[in-house]
Amino acid sequence: MSRIDDLIQELCPDGVAGRPLGSLGTRNKGTAMTASKMKTIGGGGPIRVFAGGQTVADVAEDAIPAKDIVRVPSIIVKSRGHIGFSYYERPFTHKTELWSYTIDAPGVDQKFVYYYLLTQVEKLQVLARATSVKLPQLSVRDTDTLNVPVPPFEVQREIVRVLDKFTQLEAELEAELEARRAQYEHYRAEFLTFRGEVPRRRLDEVAVYVNGKAHEKLVVDGAEIPLVTARFISRNGEANRYVPLEDVLTPGRSGDVALVLSDLPNGRALARTFFVDRDDSYAINQRVARITVKDTAEMNPKFLHFVLDRNRGLLKHDNGVDQTHLSKGQVTGLEIPVPSIEEQDLIVEHLERFDALVNDISIGLPAELTARRKQYEHYRDRLLTFKELKA
Repeated sequence: MSRIDDLIQELCPDGVAGRPLGSLGTRNKGTAMTASKMKTIGGGGPIRVFAGGQTVADVAEDAIPAKDIVRVPSIIVKSRGHIGFSYYERPFTHKTELWSYTIDAPGVDQKFVYYYLLTQVEKLQVLARATSVKLPQLSVRDTDTLNVPVPPFEVQREIVRVLDKFTQLEAELEAELEARRAQYEHYRAEFLTFRGEVPRRRLDEVAVYVNGKAHEKLVVDGAEIPLVTARFISRNGEANRYVPLEDVLTPGRSGDVALVLSDLPNGRALARTFFVDRDDSYAINQRVARITVKDTAEMNPKFLHFVLDRNRGLLKHDNGVDQTHLSKGQVTGLEIPVPSIEEQDLIVEHLERFDALVNDISIGLPAELTARRKQYEHYRDRLLTFKELKA
C-alpha cells in the first residue's frame, strides 16, 4: 500500500473533495417490463435484463427498445431488500424500479466509484430500513446525493489495480470451492439414491413441523442467541443478528432441522437446511421452519437434514419468476425415503465428512475464503477512506 500512500501524500496531502454520485455521470432509467413478460421473452440472447433480487433474463436484441439498452460498463443499484451494487460490462437494461449509473465525468474512474460504493452498503441498508421496515427500499435521491470522494485520477487507478487483484484471487477461491461443492452434491445424490425397495413416508409422519416466529423487533446488540434466517442458513451458520435467550419465541433444540421457506426467484437459499446441534443456542425466525423428528430410533435427524437440504421435491415450487414461499402442506406432504436406521447412520457418517470439507467455515477452503474476504474488506475500506478536504 506504500505506493498509494506516497501518491496521496504527493498529489492530495490536504485531503480529497467529494462530489454527489448523480453528478459523476448518467443515471439510466431502465425499461418498462412485467415479470410475466420477462419470463416470456427470456430464452437466451445478448441483452441481460435485471429485476429485483437475483432475477435476470437474457433476451434478444429486438426484445428491448434500443433507447433502453445500456451498452457500456455501468453500476447497477440493488435498491430493494438487501441493498448492494453490481458492476456489469455487457449490454443490459433493467426494470424501471431499478436504476444504474454510467460514470463518464472527466477524471473519474468508474471502477473506483463502484469499489467506493461497496463501502457504503451497510449505511445505505440502515437508510433503506428506516424508509420502509417491511421491505427496505432506497430512493433515487438517496444515491444521487451520496457523496463520493474523488482523489486524483492516478490515485484512483492505483486503488482499482490493487482491489482488482484482491477480487481476482477471491474469485479463483470461489470457483474452486464451487467445484468442490458440485462434487459434494454428486456424492450426496449418490448416497441418497436408493436402488432397492426402500419405504417412503410423508414428512409429517416422521417429524413435527413448526413455523418460526418473527424476532426482528427482539434483536438487541450484545445479545447471545443467533437468529436463524435465510441469510444465516445460506451462509452456513454465519450470524449477524442476535436476540436475548429469554426473548426467544421459537427455540431450536438439539436434533432440529431448520428449513428456509422463502427466497427470491432462483435463490440459492430456498429449501436450504441447518442442523441444530445443541439446545438453547438458536432462535428460529419467521419464513424458516423448525422440523423435529418424532422417533430417533426410526429416523436419524441428521439423515433428515441431508435429505431435505435443497430437496428437488421442494425446489420444483420455484418458478424462477416470483418470490417463492413454500407452504406447510408442500413441506409436510413431501415423501422421503426411510431406509433402516443402520443405513441412515452409515450415510450420515460419510456425508458429514464431505460436508465439513466444503461448508465448515473453520477449516479448508471455506476458512481460507472467509479470511481472504475479511482481508479484502479491510484493505478496501482502508484504501477508500480519505481525509476530507477543508473548504
